[in-house]
Amino acid sequence: MGPKIVGVIGGGRMGAGIAQVFAAIGAGVTVVESSADAVAAARDRLATGLRRAHERGKLDGEPAEVLDRVVFVTEVAALPRDAELVVEAVPEVIALKLDVLTAAEQAVGDAAVLATNTSSLSITEIGAALERPQTFLGMHFFNPVPASTLIEVVSAPATAQATTRRALEWVHALGKTEVLVKDSPGFATSRLGVLLGLEAIRMLEEGVADAESIDRAMELGYRHPMGPLRSTDLVGLDVRLAIAEYLHRTLGERFAPPALLREKVARGELGRKSGQGFYTWD
Repeated sequence: MGPKIVGVIGGGRMGAGIAQVFAAIGAGVTVVESSADAVAAARDRLATGLRRAHERGKLDGEPAEVLDRVVFVTEVAALPRDAELVVEAVPEVIALKLDVLTAAEQAVGDAAVLATNTSSLSITEIGAALERPQTFLGMHFFNPVPASTLIEVVSAPATAQATTRRALEWVHALGKTEVLVKDSPGFATSRLGVLLGLEAIRMLEEGVADAESIDRAMELGYRHPMGPLRSTDLVGLDVRLAIAEYLHRTLGERFAPPALLREKVARGELGRKSGQGFYTWD
């Protein structure tokens, strides 16, 4: 039931994770990155993820065998013509997403499903720029992709029911569970997760409690597996700020980013990927 040929645009943490889970179920995967250096980094990222999955007993086969199913290229035009699914996982900049998706639409066949991994941007707006919006939808993966059990499938008014059905089949082939939502700013997960995260940042800003206490309150009191501040570090403070700004514009003042979040991003304290966020990371 899984797709046999998949394209992934972007080989960062999310893109590498998406490539890993599809390659692990036997798909041939083509990863598009922007340069030879970015390709090398994406290959290393994927190899590390496969090795860790194997060490945890979460990978069928040897890491090298799975990695051999993945091809790396530097042009969207090099995507396989017969790809069944192409997922873009580039930064949350709508102009960039439009560029890569319109290029992908020209590179692959008419029957291919195009999906965006956006966590908040309008599926309707992005799809309106495509020639075949009926074969486009959102597939919002969660970080880290191999360990996460959830994929948020987002349909726009133009998304064909057959496209949604195919996406749900692929979610199940990955051994993951879907939540199916209609296109709306922030969908379900980002809208709720960002709101909680922003309030936690305001509490820290106001001196209500320290970061560990705020997180522990949600972990122990509400059984959240990870507190909102540690989760923000994992997602990336810059990513959370970009989502909050978009939701602020579309949904109003309750999503206004706190000053502390803006200050940390301006200082380059982006969370785990920079080594410093609300916590210090190795």
